[in-house]
Amino acid sequence: MSIYDVKIGSLQGGEADLAQYRGRALLIVNVASQCGLTPQYTGLQKLATEYERRGLVVLGVPCNQFGGQEPGTADEIAEFCDANYGVTFPMTEKVDVNGPNRHPLYQQLTATADAGGEAGDVQWNFEKFVVGPDGAVAARVRPRTTPDSPELIAAVEAVLPA
Repeated sequence: MSIYDVKIGSLQGGEADLAQYRGRALLIVNVASQCGLTPQYTGLQKLATEYERRGLVVLGVPCNQFGGQEPGTADEIAEFCDANYGVTFPMTEKVDVNGPNRHPLYQQLTATADAGGEAGDVQWNFEKFVVGPDGAVAARVRPRTTPDSPELIAAVEAVLPA
């Protein structure tokens, strides 16, 4: 089973069909509106805009498991992201990324180790997973690494479609 087969809802309702991203690079990020790392939305939107023509899709995945930092409804999350950061990239429904109710998408993603060789639970909001056009997870970047970091940009550029 690839990530393209995983069922997940869209923030706006209905299904967020991941199969539509087959052949494109993905940057999947668990996000939160009331986190010290929330300003990373600016860098994520910049990546989404700058790399869209080269085949990158940033996918935000709201999660309220870390300090209750994403308590809002789908409408509140969407309004916050638009009003404060001009977010135009797609967002999924709010899900659990850890624990017994971990969403199947994150069951697949968290099997990937970071640069230090550590797999398993997401550490905090804004953990990033770079997925190649074939659906394979190519890199895992921990939350404090910013979207404009050379490490993340190199990982994204390495998987952009030819």
